[in-house]
Amino acid sequence: MTIIAVDGPLASGKGTIARALAAKFDLPHLDTGTLYRGVAVSVLEAGKPPEDAEAAEAIARTLDISAINEAKIRTAGAGSAASVVSAHPGVRAALLKLQRDFAHQPGGAVLDGRDIGTVIAPDADVKLFVTASEEARAWRRHTELTSRGEQWSLDDILGQLRQRDARDAARADAPMVKAEDAIELDTTEMSIDDAIKAAIAAVERVSS
Repeated sequence: MTIIAVDGPLASGKGTIARALAAKFDLPHLDTGTLYRGVAVSVLEAGKPPEDAEAAEAIARTLDISAINEAKIRTAGAGSAASVVSAHPGVRAALLKLQRDFAHQPGGAVLDGRDIGTVIAPDADVKLFVTASEEARAWRRHTELTSRGEQWSLDDILGQLRQRDARDAARADAPMVKAEDAIELDTTEMSIDDAIKAAIAAVERVSS
């Protein structure tokens, strides 16, 4: 069994890297942020604010992964709401077993998120913490959103990114922190290909 944990903030490149690692090592992949975004969108569609912990927890306990609409969860609004929803301890508890079961399936898996190496799979064989400068991440996120037709200024994206970073790092339950035994990968000056190569090399070094 090989479990690879990939953590890091928004637009650091962790999702792209995790998908590439899953393909390289023939492992199933779970973007755990999808779960929280799915809960957030369902909360909003139910007419509730993401701050409503009771409503969010109820939805998390009955979340159907197959019913998550990829287009709906990738908007900037969904991302902001997911950051709020993910701070509710009840929501995190409701989704904990699902994530741990995925990580510990026969053969292992690759998971990316913000607390994989510290909470979901602290026993992971390889832990990566992917990061980049605020400016680089804001530019990447801005490019992603505008390519989907969303209209956001770069300054607005940077402000939103800083708010999410602060909220994710400060929450009492499973804050976003680098695991002590994680390998840090700064992708600020890296191309996508270079970042993937560096991640693969890191995994191979640990696994050899």
